[in-house]
Amino acid sequence: MIIDVHGHYTTAPRALEAWRNRQIAGITDPAARPKVSELVISDDEIRETIETNQLKQMKARGSDLTIFSPRASFMAHHIGDLQVSSTWAAICNELCARVCRLFPDHFIPAAMLPQSPGVSPATCLPELDKCVREYGAVAVNLNPDPSGGHWTSPPLTDRHWYPIYERLVEHDVPAMIHVSTSCNPSFHTTGAHYINADTTAFMQLIQGDLFKDFPTLRFVIPHGGGAAPYHWGRYRGLAQELKKPPLKEHLLDNVFFDTCVYHQLGIDLLTRVVPVTNILFASEMIGAVRGVDPETGHNYDDTKRFIEASTVLTPSEKQQVYEGNARRVYPRLAAALDKRGR
Repeated sequence: MIIDVHGHYTTAPRALEAWRNRQIAGITDPAARPKVSELVISDDEIRETIETNQLKQMKARGSDLTIFSPRASFMAHHIGDLQVSSTWAAICNELCARVCRLFPDHFIPAAMLPQSPGVSPATCLPELDKCVREYGAVAVNLNPDPSGGHWTSPPLTDRHWYPIYERLVEHDVPAMIHVSTSCNPSFHTTGAHYINADTTAFMQLIQGDLFKDFPTLRFVIPHGGGAAPYHWGRYRGLAQELKKPPLKEHLLDNVFFDTCVYHQLGIDLLTRVVPVTNILFASEMIGAVRGVDPETGHNYDDTKRFIEASTVLTPSEKQQVYEGNARRVYPRLAAALDKRGR
């Protein structure tokens, strides 16, 4: 199988965004606040958005299954308060769960959390539990910066985050470290904020000793790990200066990287630097970069082409990247596939 661990519902029916705009307007004008019941999206509408977009591309490119979560930029945890975030997360998670029920052979859910700046992460636990137990979510997206580009939260190694980590370990699900929209004009959302966050998370984990407290906790750092693979020597040196163990011992039993890197040289660097056991296939298809690369004539986010063309990876290593590592890092995914005989 070819398992894409990084998919978002970026093509959701327009009614979802219209409802969200009304919810945001209702923050300052309660009379404009919509009821959840006012959002009506039919199964046929969902089918059309998936069949003409994600599923069409999956079939054309040859991938089999996508771990599917709400649109990352729509999480926007900096907007409103906990009640706003909780309502919005529940709507988005339920919608993704519906996609996965309608297309069970091609999608399996991951959840967004109802995070809010200055609020304890423990408030996320009811939604996390519901998504795992009722929707069959195999992962969550964890935003290390709910403030939207101002970084007001403690580092990921701080005990502030422990309630979520304890529950992730209990459920045996990994977290993808994924920020949302930047409201800071200094940081473009997808070109700067996302990559900054990936890099920042990696450095925070180097500085701390989180996995001594949570030896089975697993993080996926998307977008190829930000700057980490390109500056691996820097991070090895910093770990050494901080009197930490070598990166392989310090982090690599618990930290993994995806292949959302949109050119061949980038994929080749990633696979030369990071151990194959720590690389997961992903595309973030119909996501941040949707155009066609004029140098290749193919979509930037058609990352399977780069894995296939790799002269770094052996056939067995490519299979690890495509499937084997995902089954190991996402045990609930493996269990679901085993149950289906796949």
